[in-house]
Amino acid sequence: MNAKYSQVSVSPNLQPSKSDPIRPWFVAAEELDDFIGIRFGRIPPSETEPEWFYRSHADFDGIGGLADILRGRGARVEELPTIPHPVEPSVKYLLRSMPDYFQPRERVSWKERFPVAPSRPDRPPAAVAWKVFDEHFSTEIRTRCHAAGITVNSFLLRHICSAFFPSMDDGDRTIPWMIPVNLRGKVRRDRDTENHSSFVRVVVDRSDGEAEVHAKVYDALAAGGHWASWLAYSYGRPLPQAARRALISAERATGKWVVGAFSNLGVWDQDGSLSGEGIDGDWLFVPPAMSFFRIGAGCITFRRRLSLCIHLHPQLCEDPDVAWEWMDRWTAEIESAMYRYESAGDAVAAS
Repeated sequence: MNAKYSQVSVSPNLQPSKSDPIRPWFVAAEELDDFIGIRFGRIPPSETEPEWFYRSHADFDGIGGLADILRGRGARVEELPTIPHPVEPSVKYLLRSMPDYFQPRERVSWKERFPVAPSRPDRPPAAVAWKVFDEHFSTEIRTRCHAAGITVNSFLLRHICSAFFPSMDDGDRTIPWMIPVNLRGKVRRDRDTENHSSFVRVVVDRSDGEAEVHAKVYDALAAGGHWASWLAYSYGRPLPQAARRALISAERATGKWVVGAFSNLGVWDQDGSLSGEGIDGDWLFVPPAMSFFRIGAGCITFRRRLSLCIHLHPQLCEDPDVAWEWMDRWTAEIESAMYRYESAGDAVAAS
């Protein structure tokens, strides 16, 4: 599909925060020719194609990037979401994670040889696909997840894995994901829109159900995985950029290898009170796809409509048809899970 692209200059002129431990890593990735823009899209009412916008991950995280775009359009986006999880930062989490950085990388293998291309710092991935659910179905998903005692995030993570498993070698039983964690409320930066994001690593097995995936996410949070990552980058501030580039090139910028980043920006403008020029319509979001995590998957609920978006690093695949095939599988898995849930409810009601 052809989509309208805004200028790929991804950020306004900002004064970098010297205390930001994340920025130098994204700058190093860009120096290695990765495109580090966080992708946002808006599908205006009565249209089907998004206009894409980008914010550099060196200057923003996903929440901050969307807030910056909406504020630039006149919306009064005030307090940004804060972390709800109670675990406090501690160096013990970092010490426990240190052996991971020296372990062999465990990668997945793909059945197909996808067409690939060199990455470029000025060009977003061409293999991108998206889906927007209507308000009724989006509400049904949230209601079903609440009844099952899981988050929408865990539900979506389980079913995106079902989209990828058929393309993986049959011997690969797991998919490891990077799950960004918003640290606002426990970490302070100079701007409320800059990087407040760490991550946990969650490994989804082929046999996992939604409840198992949900438990794995919260086990990783309870184990302080997000603080281990944040403190590793914080204490790594003295590293020269050459060292960061070397670690990224060796795919050792994270403790263990991950196939991609899966990020949920949560619920925005639930009551439709935000106003501004060019805000109406459906919004899309996806984190960057980088050389050391080659799939970006994102979701957001804007005005009660849930959207999904994926894009693929060009060194994994540059064919948009592959992205659309995986998005269609993801959508089908979600719809199938909802149908099974409704059928089970009907059976109970009839008994």
